Amino acid sequence: MRSAQVTAILPAKDAEPYIGTTLETLLRQFDDASALKLIAIDDGSTDGTGDIMRAYAERFAHAEVLVNARPSGLATARNQGLGHVEGDAFCFIDGDDWMQPRRLQVLAEQLQALDCDFLRTDHVRVRGQDRRLVRAPHPWRGIAASPREAILPADDKTMVDYPYAWAGIFHRRVIDEGLAAFPDGLFTAEDRPWIWRLHLQASRFAVVDAPAILYRRGVTTSLTQVHDRRQLDFARAMAQVLEIVQQDAEAERFLPKAVQTVLALSSHHIVRSRRMDPGLRRDMRRSIRGLLATLPVSDAARALARLDGSRRRVLARSLRTAGRAA
Repeated sequence: MRSAQVTAILPAKDAEPYIGTTLETLLRQFDDASALKLIAIDDGSTDGTGDIMRAYAERFAHAEVLVNARPSGLATARNQGLGHVEGDAFCFIDGDDWMQPRRLQVLAEQLQALDCDFLRTDHVRVRGQDRRLVRAPHPWRGIAASPREAILPADDKTMVDYPYAWAGIFHRRVIDEGLAAFPDGLFTAEDRPWIWRLHLQASRFAVVDAPAILYRRGVTTSLTQVHDRRQLDFARAMAQVLEIVQQDAEAERFLPKAVQTVLALSSHHIVRSRRMDPGLRRDMRRSIRGLLATLPVSDAARALARLDGSRRRVLARSLRTAGRAA
């Protein structure tokens, strides 16, 4: 049997209503079905997710199903999958998303032709019957470039603000160079440190056009919809971003962008915490104040001035408590 060219890493927890659609579309990615290997991770599901994974695995030429007795989180589950990658390329997909036919075949061909470490694509955001194209924030298509040059400017949306692990494909050497792994144990915002390390340390990337990946929003079990203690990992993740940037040889160049991102996301999570129970809301705001207290004063002041008035007002109390001028 021909060996796989691309490995798809699919972690999921309690995704029974959607996982069949995800797996069905993976069967339609290559003219030669043996070109794809499936790594499915049942991350502590309590529904039929694992059974559906095992049933579909029999239809793939190459497939493994890994089972976690208890949920380990998306970051750790993805890392499990990385240890089973075969072929020259791999990708991620979540259990409630799906792909148009031949997406991975097109991406694998472009990855080879452009000789890049990774490729990124647009995606389609799905909410009920509504679908909206979300474009990767990069002005050039189909042109290999330095990932570092796609981090700036600080005051505009760039590729580090587009952290979706499933919106692209990656060459095997990203694993070999230690750039593919996610911070273990993070239940949310795990893609933020990951995308920064990738853009700071990889050599070549491109944004390309390809058949779409469709990202389902509004799923009740998604962490974007749930308000529990896992959300506290946001501050830990952004602290890791700051550490990664501060260790870089061009830290002064990229730190303003990292600080801007910390402030913008902190304002979002402060507003979001209003829907949490009082104890969790206090813990979330305490963790954000601790994060803000680590920001360089001058960078924080400049970043704050670039934010709109509503976000500055949201941040004002946390910044004062953290010892930063609002």
